[in-house]
Amino acid sequence: MRVFLAILLVSIFLSSAYAYDKELAKKFDAMFSQLTPEVLTLRPCQLSTKDILEMIKKKEEFVILDIRTPAETKLIAPVWKGSLVIPMHELFKPENLAKLPKDKKIAVMCHTGDRAAAATIALRAIGFSNAYQFKGGIAEFAREVGRMATEYVKE
Repeated sequence: MRVFLAILLVSIFLSSAYAYDKELAKKFDAMFSQLTPEVLTLRPCQLSTKDILEMIKKKEEFVILDIRTPAETKLIAPVWKGSLVIPMHELFKPENLAKLPKDKKIAVMCHTGDRAAAATIALRAIGFSNAYQFKGGIAEFAREVGRMATEYVKE
């Protein structure tokens, strides 16, 4: 009897350990199946420092969404007009999602771009197709911008 119970408990545990959310998987399949190798070479969900500077030069309307922690943003935070600072752990609350524009690009930024990639995927999954990962984050932006900024941003 003990052996039977042990086998039963192990089989229940293993079956639940290998279970997954099939409906969520279908949603991700619909999103990721569009990202063919040809599309990925175009980097459809990313913005580089050069892209951001070109958008500034062209006076394109966009929003920088800084998802870093409050401790990170105390030191350095975006001052670009219309920037939003919403930490990643608070981003998906309804009141914060309501702050995001649907009519202009959202450049999702963190320190290195890793958290921004995850947040961008999630935002796109829930319908924000205007969300883009700010590739390399604020660290890459600081490294690359240097004297290039004067070519794009004129007072």
